[in-house]
Amino acid sequence: MPFSPEIFWDVNPATLDLEVHKRFIIERIAQRGHWTDWQECLRFYGRETVRDILLQARSLDKKTLSYCSFIFDVPKEEFRCYQLSTQEPSLRQRWNF
Repeated sequence: MPFSPEIFWDVNPATLDLEVHKRFIIERIAQRGHWTDWQECLRFYGRETVRDILLQARSLDKKTLSYCSFIFDVPKEEFRCYQLSTQEPSLRQRWNF
């Protein structure tokens, strides 16, 4: 696997298939990866694939959401995690937009 194994601390990285598990891998790298992991992720999967997967992510932390919104030039409101946070009262309290 071309990514830092420590970001997959809760799973066995050897069992991850780069295509089958790409949604999990991309979301994990976006939230916990190093800069080199992020660059490798964009190179390996392509900018469009990474953007599309992160747009559909159910949960992104505040910094990751802001960063993805900026680098992909997509308003925060278009991210699924942002839309879910405004619909579910229990999540609304966690987000400080």
